[in-house]
Amino acid sequence: MHPPLTLHRHPMCAEIIEQFQKCHIDHPLGKFFGECTDLKIKLDKCFRQEKAVKRKANFEESKKMKERLRAHRMENADMRDDKNFAQA
Repeated sequence: MHPPLTLHRHPMCAEIIEQFQKCHIDHPLGKFFGECTDLKIKLDKCFRQEKAVKRKANFEESKKMKERLRAHRMENADMRDDKNFAQA
């Protein structure tokens, strides 16, 4: 099973998606008997590669966000310590 074949959501695989959809149109019965299997395999590989790229980008973004959060917490902790020192 594959995700919805919308071109705008899968720009890396757009060409293969178009070929796969054309194969299904050209072979309405053959698609049930393996006529488009090679394209399906290529499409699955492309989706895996696309997902790996997205996963890596998301991981990098999460590292940046964690670093910003850590810096923000340190800054707030320093402010709290300064405030407590001034009250004492």
